Amino acid sequence: MTDLSQATHLANAAVTLSDAERQPCEIWTRVMGYHRPVSSFNTGKKGEFHERKYFRESRAAACHS
Repeated sequence: MTDLSQATHLANAAVTLSDAERQPCEIWTRVMGYHRPVSSFNTGKKGEFHERKYFRESRAAACHS
């Protein structure tokens, strides 16, 4: 049986990793209808990817007549 007080303590503990323990994060994006890792892009496509502008569309206001 698991001691919940110990499990809660472990869940709240801060985790720190050294650089040797870290792994690179692979970024994927959708290109021309399919997903590809950015690491497989050629130099020009990598440049285009980094120049992309991201936006958040806000909710449209309700129209009252």
